[in-house]
Amino acid sequence: MNEKIIMYTDGGSRNNPGPAAIGVYIETLGKKYSEYIGEKTNNEAEYMALIFGLKKIKSLIGNEKAKQSEIECVLDSELVVKQLNHEYKLKEEHIQKFFIEIWNLMLDYKLVTFRHVLREKNKIADGLVNEALDAQEKQKTLL
Repeated sequence: MNEKIIMYTDGGSRNNPGPAAIGVYIETLGKKYSEYIGEKTNNEAEYMALIFGLKKIKSLIGNEKAKQSEIECVLDSELVVKQLNHEYKLKEEHIQKFFIEIWNLMLDYKLVTFRHVLREKNKIADGLVNEALDAQEKQKTLL
């Protein structure tokens, strides 16, 4: 049986590079995650959100089910989608490492695809990023 899982991811930083966070919405499983990830660039955060999401799906459904599952990754970063779909080259070494990690995670699934959408179509994941950044900012002002 083919299982299709749709996952929306987003990563963002304020000031690029700056305080960064990830947001992951696994629509099919009804799960949402957000996390502050420290000082990163927007690109790094986008990749880290995807890595987090692919790992999270596997931990939620298990190895056997993962092997039969198709994962559709929906991002609002056209750059990252084009890099992952081999339309753009990866020049930065640290981004190449993220790419390789995602490539290895893809082996856990039957198929992983990457689709670009406009930010308006990625509101939940985008909102999760901002929630994590706002919470981090609030925590800093309390210290």
